Amino acid sequence: MKQIVYILLLVLITNSGHTQEIASLSTNTKAENFKKSFQHGEWLKFRIHYGFINAGYATLKLKQTKKQGIFLYHAIGNGWTVGAASLFFKIKDNYESYFTKDVIKPIRFKRRVNEGGYIIRRDLYFDQINNKVTIDDLEENSKTEMSISDVQDMLSAFYHLRNLDLSNTKVGDEIQVDLFFDSEIYPFKLKFLAKELINTKYGKIRTWRIQPLVQKGRVFEGQESLTIWITDDDNKLPIRIKASLAVGSLKADLEEFKGLANPFNMIKE
Repeated sequence: MKQIVYILLLVLITNSGHTQEIASLSTNTKAENFKKSFQHGEWLKFRIHYGFINAGYATLKLKQTKKQGIFLYHAIGNGWTVGAASLFFKIKDNYESYFTKDVIKPIRFKRRVNEGGYIIRRDLYFDQINNKVTIDDLEENSKTEMSISDVQDMLSAFYHLRNLDLSNTKVGDEIQVDLFFDSEIYPFKLKFLAKELINTKYGKIRTWRIQPLVQKGRVFEGQESLTIWITDDDNKLPIRIKASLAVGSLKADLEEFKGLANPFNMIKE
């Protein structure tokens, strides 16, 4: 369950010490002058199934904020179990990311996790100018500094990938982003498999079927156990996710949305 929430959420400026860095990264302090796949006010809600069980929900909310005279995006991701799933393994996760608008670069990532009593409270401070990240572990009361280069956090990666130009993408193409998570850099790769017309609660939707290459182990059956369908339009919304697990399978569907930047194209019969 928690792995699918992580993927969906692949889906803070608090002191003046970051002023120079933010100003250097963000030269566009007004509204964007180019088309984006998302905008201030976008809100997405996913329903997650484990087999026939309604296991939980995940939401993603995007806001615009202004810190030290600079416009930033503030993304908020939440995931939680419901019903019978909560009896076996209760999850209540919160992720937040502040990233620059003109060029999507994370500034701070906030993680608050409660998974069956396992608590994580951790903040990441990205210094993109000096290629460093400071990891502030509030549970361990420790701070660690690491070297980085052109990385995204879990939430900024979601918006970075959605905003890529896919107009010339062909079947078999791959894209990759370096994801910084839990004090490590993970090369996150997506492979474009096919264009498909799928049935959804909204009607038939034209999509790209893509496959993240995940690590085989005790959670996923194999490297190609995860499949994502994104809308083949300017929004590039993940509308369906399926995962084959070592035990059972998970499915997530886009349940509700509002505040999209572009028309949501569906085929009504």
